[in-house]
Amino acid sequence: MTIEGLSITHDYKTKEEAIPLPATFLIELGERIQLKNPGMSVRLYSNYPFPWRQAEGGPRDDFELKAIRHLEKNPDLPFYKFVEFQGRPSFRYAQADIMKPSCVSCHNNHPDSPKKDWKVGDVRGVLEITQPLDSTIKMTNAGLRDTFFTLAGLSVLGVAGLTLVISKLRRTSTELERRVVERTAELAEEKEKSESLLLNILPEQIAERLKQGHQQIADGFAEVTILFADIVGFTLLSEKIPPEELVILLNKIFSEFDRLSDRHGLEKIKTIGDAYMVASGLPIPRTDHVEAVAEMALDMQQAIAKFNLEHNCQLSIRIGINSGPVIAGVIGTKKFIYDLWGDAVNTASRMESHGIPGAIQVTTSTYHLLQNKYIFQERGVISVKGKGEMKTYLLVSRKIGKKKEISNRIDRKIDISESKINPLDIKGLGE
Repeated sequence: MTIEGLSITHDYKTKEEAIPLPATFLIELGERIQLKNPGMSVRLYSNYPFPWRQAEGGPRDDFELKAIRHLEKNPDLPFYKFVEFQGRPSFRYAQADIMKPSCVSCHNNHPDSPKKDWKVGDVRGVLEITQPLDSTIKMTNAGLRDTFFTLAGLSVLGVAGLTLVISKLRRTSTELERRVVERTAELAEEKEKSESLLLNILPEQIAERLKQGHQQIADGFAEVTILFADIVGFTLLSEKIPPEELVILLNKIFSEFDRLSDRHGLEKIKTIGDAYMVASGLPIPRTDHVEAVAEMALDMQQAIAKFNLEHNCQLSIRIGINSGPVIAGVIGTKKFIYDLWGDAVNTASRMESHGIPGAIQVTTSTYHLLQNKYIFQERGVISVKGKGEMKTYLLVSRKIGKKKEISNRIDRKIDISESKINPLDIKGLGE
């Protein structure tokens, strides 16, 4: 089993930053006990040994076969006998190794696991300790008068001692498993935080490609709609209130825009100062990309109107929209963002910067895609920096739905002739 930063495996000695599996730990601990206690045998065996323990991991004699059968039926009752073992009278004691919740998933999902349907409480193996009784018998032969009491006493002590050893082994195994579970939980929590932060910066599909090792990401999209918005009057407001209060107000506005963007399924690209940029139709193409942005723009106007009422402000929003092909992707290695490039992006930016406060200005291409579903006011031909003369339109409202709202919007058409805004004097996001 491998977790970020920590490898748990049977061959941990050959790997860096690795610790042994609980079963491997018990086996090696038993080997150390045998070295310090000549003649004693400590074994962990099962009917389902992993491939690397196939030779010595299964039952090897009649006692071990009976122990497994007994403990599978009675996991809480130890199995023990006084028998001849390797030519020596010995006491053999076996206890069930129970499958714990923290181990089930590992055993069922490990590619080399011989059994894939483990459940909590199953007997996954047997822990056995065999103690020769030669020395005990010799000592009892030295005093025939006390034979019965000596044998009985030593047998009891032997069983108690073996029980203590097994109990210590199991406590150590439990502690190791607890530490593994805690470390796994910590790593999972850190991974979740990192992924959450990444998804706040990049679209989910793009973040996944970066995690897979893609160094540069650039995709072409034939049909995308881009919206730029700038809060008119915010610069003047910044001269009248403290910086902390200014940031709080801007955060309230942009947080509401973020909520609207999520509601309409748009991709927020970035904010610069008091300007906001979103797009529709990427990174997943959609046929209604134009309508989604139009709905977002109308809702943004309503959001600013509501903000003004709640905070006694006189802010307005200037919005520009354009539709067309773009290139989208991530470049660089530090502080990267998902960004857009292409003439359609620059034109959308110009629609905002050459727009009218309180109005939603769109290009001819966007107008043709929306004219059957929305009401527009023709602005006419304007001079656009870097583009020359362009015919533009102002999005007023939806054609379907709230008739009273539509009527009100038509009755108060934007007076273009009285606008004192010189478009060439306004700089917007993306210039």
